[in-house]
Amino acid sequence: MSAESWVVGRLPGLARSYRLAGMIRNALLVLFVLALAGCGFHLRDNLALPQDTPPVHVVSTIPFSELVTTLERNLRNAGARVATREQMAAEPTARVARLDILSERWGDLPIAIDDQGRAQEFSLRYATIFTFRLPDGTELVPQQVVELSRDYVSPPEDATGTSTEREILADELRREMAASILRRIDSVVRSNVAPAASRAAPPAAPAASDPVPAR
Repeated sequence: MSAESWVVGRLPGLARSYRLAGMIRNALLVLFVLALAGCGFHLRDNLALPQDTPPVHVVSTIPFSELVTTLERNLRNAGARVATREQMAAEPTARVARLDILSERWGDLPIAIDDQGRAQEFSLRYATIFTFRLPDGTELVPQQVVELSRDYVSPPEDATGTSTEREILADELRREMAASILRRIDSVVRSNVAPAASRAAPPAAPAASDPVPAR
């Protein structure tokens, strides 16, 4: 048997193996995302915010952003109070801190092509810009940029499977983005609180010296 005939004979089995690998990969991704959804995100400690911080209102430039919903849930899990859209609609002048999501951007960047020039693998990119303000407009956390990415395989002949895998990865990136934003806030606030606390601490009293014996 020639090498060409052997390869042609093996093609159906290779195709089945490839499809099976894709199904297993998708199933594992589903299980991973379900586990994340069940446990939620938790900081190791409560989120570091000034003691008198009022409820936090999360706002995005995208209407009904899923990132806002995830951030609200994670803020509650981290011990913060949250002002929801419904509460703000009922009391627009309420005194709240604002976590503003100024930008959310998605993109698919081709990173591998087949011998026919068709894209086979992509990098899914997700980027946000946010800031955190106190009720008086003071920037507690200045404008920050967070960028995340995940790679996925996209065979041109399997558009349905690719769409499912991309949706699963998008959900994972959205959860990771919410966690990254809260970690940034926590890190910035803690780094600002530590110097302030050291400046406010009273100076240590000088150690008492031993009396000099009389001669």
